[in-house]
Amino acid sequence: MNLPTKITVFRIILAPVFFIIYFIPEWTGQFSAGSVYVLIPMLVVMEVSDVLDGYLARKHNMVTDLGKILDPFSDVISRVTFFICFTFTGIMPLWALLIIIYRELGITFVRMMMMKRGTAMAASIWGKSKAVFYTAASALGLLLVSANRLGIDFSGKGVFETIVTVFFILAAAASAISFLTYIVAVVKVFREDEKA
Repeated sequence: MNLPTKITVFRIILAPVFFIIYFIPEWTGQFSAGSVYVLIPMLVVMEVSDVLDGYLARKHNMVTDLGKILDPFSDVISRVTFFICFTFTGIMPLWALLIIIYRELGITFVRMMMMKRGTAMAASIWGKSKAVFYTAASALGLLLVSANRLGIDFSGKGVFETIVTVFFILAAAASAISFLTYIVAVVKVFREDEKA
């Protein structure tokens, strides 16, 4: 297992740790403020590692089949973990979480189907946009949770809460649109095969 893959695996391991630390204050009534100082660095590390493992793999020619499978899996595990936490806290709409989960499950099925055919699905602009909105929504959501746990109140907090909700909606919308672009691409491949 090379270094990029180890970084990817590390991100997968961090996801359930993030979940546990996030909910310790909910379960025990303790560690509310302290959790903030652990969760923010964890989110930063997980997001930076997502960029780092891909960069190292490409730069040093360490791209592997295992890495190609684990990297998108680790992205889904980490970000869905964030969104589940935010939904249970009540700052993310449940329907937005469901759209994202359904999309990720659907993409997994489509990728498996296309891999069986020996066809790789290239990332679309909407897939990349989705990743950006996921990251932004995760960061903003955690900032809002952190402000609540630290008891920080400010004049524009209501506006900030609205902005966070908008980013959750944008993440769900980008997720759905990116899935539709994949489906269109898959249908196109099947139609071309029928003509051949």
